[in-house]
Formats: sequence, structure tokens, C-alpha cells
Amino acid sequence: VYTQQELLPCKSLPETLLFQLLGLSIATLSTVTHYGLRFTLISNVSLDSNAYRVIHHTAFYFGICLSMSLILAALLSSAAMVRESQCLTAMGFFCFALAFCGLIPAACWRYTHSTEVEDSMMDVYDFVYEEVRRNTSSFRRHELTAIHEAFQCCGKHSPFGDTTNVENKTCPSSQVHDEGQDCLEEIQDFLKKHMDFVFSFLGIAIGFTVYGMILTSFLWFSIHFSSNLYRKGKYILR
Repeated sequence: VYTQQELLPCKSLPETLLFQLLGLSIATLSTVTHYGLRFTLISNVSLDSNAYRVIHHTAFYFGICLSMSLILAALLSSAAMVRESQCLTAMGFFCFALAFCGLIPAACWRYTHSTEVEDSMMDVYDFVYEEVRRNTSSFRRHELTAIHEAFQCCGKHSPFGDTTNVENKTCPSSQVHDEGQDCLEEIQDFLKKHMDFVFSFLGIAIGFTVYGMILTSFLWFSIHFSSNLYRKGKYILR
């Protein structure tokens, strides 16, 4: 009796869903960071000489590319399992490796430049505040008011005696009467918490990426050394 050899069983990989969710989470975090009110305000106000605008845009595009790599790697791994394709498995491994090669430098940059984002953002606020204090630009006064409202803070500690006038014109009324939070401290605290969360997220992504490379490697060797791969679609005599 001749029977057709069965294909390799099509097993669903729950891990692929996790990789897709991770990719979507990274894309969401990048989008929220890029288009968030506080980040957008500072980016629009910053000068070309300030590093914040470059960091702001670079982080967004890096996050989108990283999320696309993880989602594509998950889809290729699923297709490789279904079709028993070594080529698709290798492509999935390449996508995981590409994401890994991007995550490691990003994590190292955050570790070696731990305060660069915070410092550049506070430099932007310092510039706008001093412009308003010198009354050189009425447009800057509107920008400073928007920053105060977004961060719910009021002015900064300064040795100059005319800072109260600036605060009365640009701070929310509730912050002026209640002696609101110093803006430099508020910006620093806000960014520190956000960047710590991003750094933790990078660590999780690195762990999942390494796991994905191991998983696709195991899948490639399983397909390569499986006898069913060479007997697929052939008829044998029992």
C-alpha cells in the first residue's frame, strides 16, 4: 500500500504573538514619546544647536524600525514553521539579529549618556526663560506659558530679583499662588522616570530578541536535520 508521507506538524508558536505584541508596544511607546505634548513643545522650541531635537527624531525612527523588525521576524518565524522553509527561518533569524544589533548600541548609549537628554531639555527651558526675562521676544512668552501649563510648574530658582514678574505673566494661576514646582526639577524628574522606563523596556526587548535568535536557530536545525523534510510529498511502500 502506498501512502503519502505526512507533512511536519504545523504547530503554532505562542512566542510569535509575544514578539508581535512587543513590536507593537515599542511602536506605541515611540509614537507617544514623539507626539506627546511635553516632548513636542520642547522639540519645537529647541534651537538647531541644541541636541534635543536630533535625539527626539532619532529615537522615534529607531523605535519604529525596531518594532517593524520584531514584527517581521515573528511573521517569518510563523511562516517558516508552517511551510518548513529554511529560507524563511534564516530571514527570521536575520531580522532578530538586526534588532539585536540596534538594541545593544541604544542601551550602551543610554548608559554612557545617562543625563544628556535631561540636560538638553533643561537647556531649552533655560534659553526660553532667559529670553522672556530679558523681554526680547513676546513669542517666547507664549512658548514659556505653554511649557509651564504642560509640565504644571512655575519658573525656576534664580539669583535675579525680577523672576517674579516672569512667573506672574507665564505661570498658571494655581501655580503662582501655591508657589509651584521649580520647572528645572520637574523636567528632570519627569524625564528621569521616562528614560528609566525606556531603559528597562530596552532590556526586556534585548532578552526577547536573544530568545528569538535561539528559537529560530533551533527551528532551522530541526528542519534541516528532520527526515520528514526530505520525504515530504513522496510515496513509500509499507
